[in-house]
Amino acid sequence: MSGVIQQFPVEKEYEKNPDISPEDVRKLREWMKTQPHLPEQHWTDLDLIITYHCCDCSPEVTKQVIDLHITARTLFTSFFKDRVIDQKIIDTLKVALLTPLSTPTVHGYRALYCRLLDGDAKKFNFTDIIRSVMLVFDLWQYEEGTWPGFVIIIDMNMATLSHIAKLDLMTIRQTLYFLQECMLVKLKEVHFLNAPPFMDKLMMVLKPFMKNSLLRILQIHEINSQVIYKYVPKEAFPRDCGGSYKDFKTLRDETIRRLESNREFFKQENLRRVNESLRRNGETKTIEDIFGIQGSFKKLDID
Repeated sequence: MSGVIQQFPVEKEYEKNPDISPEDVRKLREWMKTQPHLPEQHWTDLDLIITYHCCDCSPEVTKQVIDLHITARTLFTSFFKDRVIDQKIIDTLKVALLTPLSTPTVHGYRALYCRLLDGDAKKFNFTDIIRSVMLVFDLWQYEEGTWPGFVIIIDMNMATLSHIAKLDLMTIRQTLYFLQECMLVKLKEVHFLNAPPFMDKLMMVLKPFMKNSLLRILQIHEINSQVIYKYVPKEAFPRDCGGSYKDFKTLRDETIRRLESNREFFKQENLRRVNESLRRNGETKTIEDIFGIQGSFKKLDID
């Protein structure tokens, strides 16, 4: 799980997704070339395939999501600006485990498992955790390409009211906006495990920023509930929480080594931002513009 990773081969994507053709990708690239504010030269064919796939192969939706996705990465600076694997990131990954599970879910989706490793609320910084999640996610998707579905698992074991008190609304708002509007996945399920008695307080903070489509796929599981195994095989989980996968410490260390080994990937990813000065008609985008957009370009994928 360490070493420099390789991009998932584009030719294998066409095998995985026979409804996507090189011609589809060519047309999207030609469109990007007409948008001078977008970093077309830094977007690969794999990026175009991933976006087209998660937008259900709609060219118009894909174009809107490409622009919105790159614009959000440019404006949400606390998550995406000057991404480097520094000591702050390494310290964050010692506080929270953010790891892809190697075994697919019952429905064949890929799952990201998140939980605290250190319960000291003084070490908890929600913005740094989301920044780290995005680092882990980008590298993982680069290596694996498209997925039929994406699942987020948040294990609330070790979480306290002191952690909830440290959540900041702007980070929550930007995280949920990115997840719901322009993250390049088909989001199928969100699970909160080992929900504490104060889970209602957390939901009061989150709900104002959640659409009904997200609420419908969110499930809250009581402490030690077995219901999660209807969605994710028990053996998929780390052995510290009853599964057959690697232990927390091994997963933590592998994640850190994986990011450290791929610093060049993020150096290149930093180039994939909007140049607002080149946006047509001089209509530069701001945070206020982003949050003022009504409706949803990329709908959550609901079965």
